[in-house]
Amino acid sequence: MWKKNQVEFEKPYVSAIIPAAGSASRMQGIDKLFEEILDIPVIIYTLSAFQQSDWIDEIVLVVRQGDIADMMALIKEFELTKVKSVLCGGSSRQQSVLAGLEAVSAQAEYIAVHDGDRPLVTQQIIADCVIDAVRYQACAAAVPVINTIKIADEDGLVECTPDRSKLYMVQTPQVFQAQLYRDAAAAAKDAGEDYTDDCQMIEKLGGRIHLSKGDYENIKLTTPVDLLTVQAIFLMREEEQG
Repeated sequence: MWKKNQVEFEKPYVSAIIPAAGSASRMQGIDKLFEEILDIPVIIYTLSAFQQSDWIDEIVLVVRQGDIADMMALIKEFELTKVKSVLCGGSSRQQSVLAGLEAVSAQAEYIAVHDGDRPLVTQQIIADCVIDAVRYQACAAAVPVINTIKIADEDGLVECTPDRSKLYMVQTPQVFQAQLYRDAAAAAKDAGEDYTDDCQMIEKLGGRIHLSKGDYENIKLTTPVDLLTVQAIFLMREEEQG
């Protein structure tokens, strides 16, 4: 029996889908998932976080066709026993996640989706997202926006400045009650809609998303500069651990 804010509940069965089939077009030729930081590939940091989480029961990894053999070799080498399937992804992130959804266990009560190129996710973030999903049905890790945001037209002219206190940068993991997520995914597929964020599928059905506490260090590897930042944070964490 688990308790948060005096609410008790049984731990649910949670399946994690890790989409890692992107083209990495902004990485200037760097294969970010296999790039090593402190002698460990980026994707292994990501998978290990979910392997070590008491809240995650199984992992489905979705990758490019050409990466399947190498990924399976790494999974065996690092003894990632929770990885149940390694699948070929689709042409978009949403298609890759939906491919993973078809492979999760029938007993999954909640689905956690996390970007394969977010290796700095912590145990606390994963736990908070799962617990909040149990309470709210759908949640996503997020952090408040720090910089002032401008909305501009196609000519670059500012139209307005939204209230920063209401703006958040959404991260992953994003965790959803399984049937709610399946219904939203089916609706998006039937409508021919392709989203870059899983929460959008829930929002389209009128569902509400709870924002769980994320971390500014939980960044996504998008450019070579991000890789340098991730390396620095891992080095800092290693020094803090002694």
